[in-house]
Amino acid sequence: MLDREGFRPNVGIILLNHQNEVWWGKRVREHSWQFPQGGIKHGETPEQAMYRELEEEVGLKAEHVKIIGRTRDWLRYEVPDHFIKREVRGHYRGQKQIWFLLRMVGRDCDVNLRNTEHPEFDAWRWHDYWVPMDVVIEFKRDVYTRALQELSRFLNRPPHQVQRRARDPVSAKSLNTETSTQTQPGTE
Repeated sequence: MLDREGFRPNVGIILLNHQNEVWWGKRVREHSWQFPQGGIKHGETPEQAMYRELEEEVGLKAEHVKIIGRTRDWLRYEVPDHFIKREVRGHYRGQKQIWFLLRMVGRDCDVNLRNTEHPEFDAWRWHDYWVPMDVVIEFKRDVYTRALQELSRFLNRPPHQVQRRARDPVSAKSLNTETSTQTQPGTE
């Protein structure tokens, strides 16, 4: 399922532990690390796709996580031609993603990378929120940076404020004036 511009709708997942470290997965038989992500199937909402991908790729269910935030809009990246299958070249340009920030409320032992016949990851670890972009495949770096920056506004907020923000525009305005204590390296 591609949009008119050739982008496949997709979700990206940034999973936090209680220390605001992010879940970082190592691709099967590769030396690259990434966040869980996957396509949105016809008839699915981004949230439904996120829960399905989370279970397929990480083995976590809805009861193991809590949604903290999501990106306001689609974030896009183009895939270089040499990564695109011949039969879709000329039609497929890349991915457009809604990114979700989740808080893990389950335990590390709830993670199951072998939840499907074709796992995406063969190892995982917790990492500082501002992951090093040099280990991310080059064409995804900008989207990762933008997703981390946009979602960092939800860090270090009491949970009741995040929930109230979604329902109360007055509270949303006052909450947007708060700043996170986390900074990206090089921006200090």
